[in-house]
Amino acid sequence: MKKSDPAAGPSPSELIDEKIASLGAWRGDTLARMRRLIRDEDPEVVEEWKWMGTPVWSHDGILCTGESYKGVVKLTFAKGASLDDPARLFNASLDGKVRRAIDIHEGEEVDPAAFKALVRAAIELNAAAKAKARRAR
Repeated sequence: MKKSDPAAGPSPSELIDEKIASLGAWRGDTLARMRRLIRDEDPEVVEEWKWMGTPVWSHDGILCTGESYKGVVKLTFAKGASLDDPARLFNASLDGKVRRAIDIHEGEEVDPAAFKALVRAAIELNAAAKAKARRAR
């Protein structure tokens, strides 16, 4: 995982740690669990902190964001509409042409293997786009 200059303040990973702690209860536990699955699937994932407090996970581009609302933890995949989702995890933002999201409510579980497969597919899609851009130069 990419590290930031400590003199510049807390790293994105530290800010995500603080966000998870501040959420408490089920939302913090859920975001922490999903983060762990992302990092397990891609140990080289880059954690970022964008848009005034949104955790972002990237690898050759954004994979997904982790948002938290009163009644839901939302994982939005930047290019989700282009990903195969055989387990049908995507249950939000289904009408969009680019993004897709997984809304997780209190008490709900997400199949870890299916989620990791989506993360892997997002990584592969980003890598293919990067390679295509390189060839076009």
